[in-house]
Amino acid sequence: MYTDTAETLESAVDAGRNHTLRAAGIATPALRATIDTLGSRIRPIVGYHFGWLDLAGQPTDQGSGKMVRAALTILAAEACGGDVQRAVCGAVAVELVHNFSLLHDDVMDGDLERRGRPTVWATLGVPAAILAGDVLLARGCAVLEGDSEHRIWATKLLTETIATLAEGQMADVAFEHRTTISLEEALAVSEAKTAALLSCACELGAGLAGGGAKARKRLAKFGWHLGVAFQLVDDVLGIWGDPAATGKPAGSDLRNRKKSIPVAVAMNGTGAAAEELAAIYRGAEPLSDDMADRAAKLIESAGGRAWTEAEIDRHRRGAADQLEALGLTEEQRRPLLAMADYVAFRNH
Repeated sequence: MYTDTAETLESAVDAGRNHTLRAAGIATPALRATIDTLGSRIRPIVGYHFGWLDLAGQPTDQGSGKMVRAALTILAAEACGGDVQRAVCGAVAVELVHNFSLLHDDVMDGDLERRGRPTVWATLGVPAAILAGDVLLARGCAVLEGDSEHRIWATKLLTETIATLAEGQMADVAFEHRTTISLEEALAVSEAKTAALLSCACELGAGLAGGGAKARKRLAKFGWHLGVAFQLVDDVLGIWGDPAATGKPAGSDLRNRKKSIPVAVAMNGTGAAAEELAAIYRGAEPLSDDMADRAAKLIESAGGRAWTEAEIDRHRRGAADQLEALGLTEEQRRPLLAMADYVAFRNH
């Protein structure tokens, strides 16, 4: 990670955020237009989830999240020098699939808040959240339908990625009933649940914009590294993040005994801190605030935080290596590198 001033780090995050906002802005009109075609029962639910509507169905000034996946699709298309508009459908597709997974994950995880306000299932009920997610999944696949060779390839890539997401979520759910998991298992879940879709987003952008096989392969690997880093950052924020920035209660992952990467690292270590943490995780009830604070200290003492933060930087550098191997100019690389910094150093 950056070792110089806080101002340098903040500048890097700001640059990445600006590129993300610009690229996401290209896809947003098409995303909203797609949502507008939904039925009258589903549309208000989805609009609330995205932050565009309140519970009464009235417009709000909230955004629709970071839209990192949609932005990556656009930035990958730009890096290939192709027609960016050809990649907009891919950006919409990955964003719809991502939000399908969020709606369902919130139900499975019992999360009460997302983006600083109550989740759909917590306010409108579990059936509403599940069915709204189902509709987003269907529309995400339909967005890529067409007769061209590119669209057929893109749809196949997206559906395979959805299967990978589901497999990762199944493993994650299964881990809830185990007292311990290996670090390898925890990393595999992160790759399936997060890295797979970011990789897909980048490959869709490259392919739909006319990039060749080499561009698709390298940008897919760029997205994979970025996806692993993204999940690792989420895991750190889930334990030590500021609720004012994350929009989630402090230590929520620990209170639910979530076996995130820092936890897996610490629990598979040796020493008193690892043993005490393992004993805490053998319980069944949600942790109290005091116990969650204690668990966070144990994870840090056992090296879970330091290892995870080192891996975030390693994957950020791995992503940059893919762009260099692709032979992109500095100008072509700059937006994607800024995006990598934004993902690695964000606080929410």
